[in-house]
Amino acid sequence: MQLSSLEGRGVSYQFLLDENVPRTIFKQLRQKGFHVEYVPQGIDDRTVIEIAKERNLILITRDSDFADELRYPPNSHPGIIVLRIHPSLPRVLAERLTFVLENVKELKGRITIIYSDRIEIIGE
Repeated sequence: MQLSSLEGRGVSYQFLLDENVPRTIFKQLRQKGFHVEYVPQGIDDRTVIEIAKERNLILITRDSDFADELRYPPNSHPGIIVLRIHPSLPRVLAERLTFVLENVKELKGRITIIYSDRIEIIGE
């Protein structure tokens, strides 16, 4: 399935990219028709998650602090995707994110951790 076909299935994810996410991801998501914003540079994690909540955007980040389900319990936010891929080459990050967007049925309200070899979903 192509990312663009997700829109046709009624899936209309909107994303907030943390400042540590490469522009490759931003460009890829925009090309596929998704609404994408970057967080303002230099803000703390608390402000990042508040922006995501206020704007109802799924956060995409490489900051492993956002994988903490005690600090960010499922359903207390619109969704968090943590990219834990090493080496973190932009092309590889984009490929793994594409795989998740094409194959994971629900991202909202969950913490989705993407590794090189697996996906962990907290809040299923």
